[in-house]
Amino acid sequence: MRSVSTGEKGTLAIIGQGYVGLPLAMASAKSGWKVIGIDNNPKRIKDLNAGVSPIEDVASSELISMINADLYSVTNEFSFVSEAQIVVICVPTPLNTSREPDLTLLESAIKSLAPFLKEGTLIISESTSYPGTLRNFLIPLIKNHAPQTIDKLYFASAPERVNPGDLIWKQSNTPRLVGGINVESLTRALAFYQTICDVVKTVDTPEIAEAAKLLENTFRLVNIALINEFTQLCAKSGIDVYGVIEAASSKPYGFMPFFPGVGVGGHCIPVDPLYLTWWARQNNAKAEVVELADSVNISMPAYVADRALSMVKSSTVTPRVLILGVAYKAGLADVRETPVEALFDNLLTKGTNVAWHDPLVANWRGDSIKIEDWDGDVAILAVNQPGMDIEILIKKGIPILDCTGSKRHMDKVTTL
Repeated sequence: MRSVSTGEKGTLAIIGQGYVGLPLAMASAKSGWKVIGIDNNPKRIKDLNAGVSPIEDVASSELISMINADLYSVTNEFSFVSEAQIVVICVPTPLNTSREPDLTLLESAIKSLAPFLKEGTLIISESTSYPGTLRNFLIPLIKNHAPQTIDKLYFASAPERVNPGDLIWKQSNTPRLVGGINVESLTRALAFYQTICDVVKTVDTPEIAEAAKLLENTFRLVNIALINEFTQLCAKSGIDVYGVIEAASSKPYGFMPFFPGVGVGGHCIPVDPLYLTWWARQNNAKAEVVELADSVNISMPAYVADRALSMVKSSTVTPRVLILGVAYKAGLADVRETPVEALFDNLLTKGTNVAWHDPLVANWRGDSIKIEDWDGDVAILAVNQPGMDIEILIKKGIPILDCTGSKRHMDKVTTL
């Protein structure tokens, strides 16, 4: 773990103080950078300035320590960009309603920060996007909105590698990819990341860094789709898919275990591969494997709903279903792109009465109910959140469909 530096390295402005920007801010402040966080969410700004962290990966005590050391502050004023030698962009790059790249937030951030840039500033994009975003979208936009008196700016791409809730891989020990628009930009970006990361790998172009990020998460999407489809085949034949995965994992080479679930969620896996498929189409090509994998994962919530309802007595007119865990993965309160959303909606379309419980998520679609207060026909363990006592349901004789494999050895629990 890197210790707090005794000497200030300079001023760093980080645009976006969410799951990517805030951990970066804390790592940079600990290293001795004076960090100005810029965000447009009033509640987040208020909480952060009060020393209250909105994300699990940053402790409030850590935040307070950096504020008290005068190494961190947060504002909605982009004019503070003028004080920074480095500006790092960490805004979301979601999908639009057509499930294509939506760079609206990135464009807004660039137009807001560009007028306040000063000569020689290094601008780094950590926001995930398709190859060519830095060179063909970000740089021209900045040059169109930056002061015309500026002669030299430096640009690099260093796509974020953040795994919320991970107790092992953090900002410091996760290798960082950096690609610069030219040699000097790369040199400056490398020097920055070496102050906060143990390993920094440089690549020849920003496009390589951008494409590598898409490959990393597309690899996961495709393999999750494979195991989700394989799980359905095993279920039809009465084969324990977890036993199969365990057996295959004994091979010391050429295999990596993936596990089935309700679908894919979070800020990366359901989104980044769609940037790849869109990019392929722009180049008159098709990413057919990726598109098929996406369709398999999208279909999983409906499959889970059908499996759960098959466990309900056929005489039941309006099945009562309880979903256990609604975050996109265990240990988090993060519901971004959670596949449980589609599961919930699918159950509703099938005429069921749906309730949900999650110890970490207080309010989502209404309020989380207490397990002990619920009585119904079937429960679906969608996410194995800590603090969920499903034995209460087992004692009531309520069948449970376990989509996580975590309870597969318990009596009266059916695995996916």
